[in-house]
Amino acid sequence: MFNKVTNNAYCSDKYQYTMGKSFYDNGFKDKTAIFNLFYRKAPENNNWAVVSGVDEVLEMVENLGDAPEGFFEKFLPGEEYAGFRKYLSGMRFTGNIYAMREGEIVFPNQPVIIVEGPVIEAQVLETPMLCIMNHQMAVATKASRVCRATNKPVSEFGSRRAHGPWAAVYGAKAAMIAGCANTSNIQTGAIFGCDSTGTMAHSYVTSFGCSVAGEYKAFDSYIKTHKGEPLILLVDTYDTLKCGVLNAIRAYRDNGIDDSYPLPYGIRLDSGDLAYLSTECRHILDEHGLRDCMIFATNSLDEYIISDLERQGACIDSYGVGDAIATSKASPCFGNVYKLVQIDGEPVLKRSEDKAKLINPGFQITYRITRTGSEDGDIFKADVTCLRGDGLSRKIAANETFTIYDEYDRYKFKTFEAGTYTASPLQEKVMEGGKICGARHSLAEKKAYYNRCLSHFSPSERRLINPHYYKVDISDELYDLKMGIINKLSREINGFHI
Repeated sequence: MFNKVTNNAYCSDKYQYTMGKSFYDNGFKDKTAIFNLFYRKAPENNNWAVVSGVDEVLEMVENLGDAPEGFFEKFLPGEEYAGFRKYLSGMRFTGNIYAMREGEIVFPNQPVIIVEGPVIEAQVLETPMLCIMNHQMAVATKASRVCRATNKPVSEFGSRRAHGPWAAVYGAKAAMIAGCANTSNIQTGAIFGCDSTGTMAHSYVTSFGCSVAGEYKAFDSYIKTHKGEPLILLVDTYDTLKCGVLNAIRAYRDNGIDDSYPLPYGIRLDSGDLAYLSTECRHILDEHGLRDCMIFATNSLDEYIISDLERQGACIDSYGVGDAIATSKASPCFGNVYKLVQIDGEPVLKRSEDKAKLINPGFQITYRITRTGSEDGDIFKADVTCLRGDGLSRKIAANETFTIYDEYDRYKFKTFEAGTYTASPLQEKVMEGGKICGARHSLAEKKAYYNRCLSHFSPSERRLINPHYYKVDISDELYDLKMGIINKLSREINGFHI
């Protein structure tokens, strides 16, 4: 039986298929369309976003065509849809997809994913593709912000707050790409081969009796059953300073755990004034000779709270962050859109009263320009999106001198002399003729790629508050194409009447 619940290719909106019926009836099914997936504005006044979800998109696209005619009859009933239902039941994606790597840092209006293929096949991918990419890029971008608030490890602990099991598993994956050291989600760990981590809940402590003695028994039994593994004891169930940390010290000492223990060991704080409690716990632990005993903090943390804890000099060695990352709590809806930019070789765009919604037409490619300095090494200096094969694209490919102009202020420009820069295209072909192609990367490789990208931006571009905005432009030919289409439309609109 066809499982319509687990096949993400059909997690779609009906209008994708009603449009498809019109394309089909009007003989458009073999017209080649190009769609761009991109976003217009990063959340929380971010300078940029982090790419995650491309692999799941490719898996989704490969699943297209697995549904029988009976499935389509549930929402496209009637004899008038019979031919279209038969077409859909055998329709697989046969085109090409270009995409940025997972872990890439991407700026507004740059194509994250470019889909090139027959218009019906490309159109029906919109909703499931946006569902995947909007979720994972929201989580990855938030995780990047949280992790940039500190140089201490951050663990992703948000599964219980995530918007469903799929969101928990793949949100944790996105968070790992964008900086988190590990996740509590065991399924993410099993699927992607990354570390999953966990300690104990308050219920474990209270299960030994609601008493100070019971707290010690809980710690003692936990150490005995997990000796030889990393050990973290939750010390705030009753009173952190008056009994919790003291019972932890006693339990560690009674089980021979001290700074000679070869694995990490420590305590976890999950409530109260974390700056004060961590400082006091640090003093107490040090006085008892447990100078390597780590202090792990949780409790509704985000990048702003962590930044403030760091500013106050909190003695915290590692953080656990839940809903702020798992739900991208401050900005839960990421703004990727999926727009038609070319049909059968003709560039097209959406013109809007809102200038922010004006899109770039045509088949595009984005280059990242890097300069090497004697002191700073390789630094990313600018991104420029071109029409594929246009004059600027050819100059960049040949490493010739070129100049880029600000799209909104043509008096602002920057020139790169031949031999002083290197350029890398950001979109790679990842699917050809409906088949996945190119290199596949492990989660560890995606994480390393993100860290590498991040290191090549200046500190002012990486800061959380009022970041310096990186130079992002389009080629003259792309600009001229866009303005030419807009001007033509404006003339037609102004002369239009019935």
